[in-house]
Amino acid sequence: MDKQGMKHSIPSPTPKVSIIMNCLNSAQYLREAIDSIYAQTFHDWEIIFWDNASSDDSPAIAKSYNTRLRYFRNPTTVPLGQARNMALREARGEYIAFLDCDDRWLPTKLEKQIPLFEANPRAGLVFSDAIDFYQSDGTSITHFKNVRMRPPRGKIFSFLLTHLVIPMPTAVLRARSLHEQPEWFDPAFQICTDYDLFLRIAHDWECDFVDEPLAMYRVHESTMERLHKNIAIELSKTLDKLHRIYPNFDNYFKREIRQCRRMIEFQEGKSLWRNSETKAARIIFTRHIIFPKFFCALVVSYLPYGKIMQILNAFRRSSRESLNEMMTDLNNSGTGTKQ
Repeated sequence: MDKQGMKHSIPSPTPKVSIIMNCLNSAQYLREAIDSIYAQTFHDWEIIFWDNASSDDSPAIAKSYNTRLRYFRNPTTVPLGQARNMALREARGEYIAFLDCDDRWLPTKLEKQIPLFEANPRAGLVFSDAIDFYQSDGTSITHFKNVRMRPPRGKIFSFLLTHLVIPMPTAVLRARSLHEQPEWFDPAFQICTDYDLFLRIAHDWECDFVDEPLAMYRVHESTMERLHKNIAIELSKTLDKLHRIYPNFDNYFKREIRQCRRMIEFQEGKSLWRNSETKAARIIFTRHIIFPKFFCALVVSYLPYGKIMQILNAFRRSSRESLNEMMTDLNNSGTGTKQ
């Protein structure tokens, strides 16, 4: 098979899986991402490639593949959530997967996830572990280990309220679970577009996952910067939205809402500390000092935020050395990496 996957090149009129790729000036990693789809051991798929008015070589790269990749271009750049919705309208598959243009899939991703839908008609969302790859220093760690939490299966809405465990490039949706939603990706969000949608699907459907990494998620410094600035605001907006759309939400999920509010306040305190507003940060940390995370944050807030991050990053690098060997093995096996 050549690099453009000419084997299995005739697209099905109704493919099993529609793969949504949203692109904005993603030429640097794009071929690696697309190749990782063509390398899948599961072959019944189409790519919906939505170009959000790129000005680099992304269009030429995408168009160099065969007709299994359906290319669409927006005349102007729009928010990512809106662009995802535009691409979704073109999807024909029974299942919908997502791959941003600087991430990549491992070869057996779809082969291992699709049977979980087939085995459980109530499964609306299937995901997996992933390898978080840090662009700044080349280190990596599995996502579940990174968030220190392995998720449950089944009805996991209450769990997801307090745990951001679903890596976007691993998510696969049953198309019906998406179409039952009155809204798909909410363009009002910048950080929580996927979290908001996955929560709403998990409210109505069961979820399952493959307990091994099936994708590689590239973490950029710019992404982390945006996350630090906006995550508290967007998590709060997410809770407010759930309160509006689900009757008795506050009564049914009191404990989880309290936990989420604490998580929001912790992020607010970190942001204040990061901006050298340490007095205001300590007021927040002191408010919840009985919780170890807040106590530790209060203690270390007497040191500059940047110095603490240097220490943590050094620890992170040393703890990930063993996983870098896994990365090398994956690269040597010919697997390919988000927008």
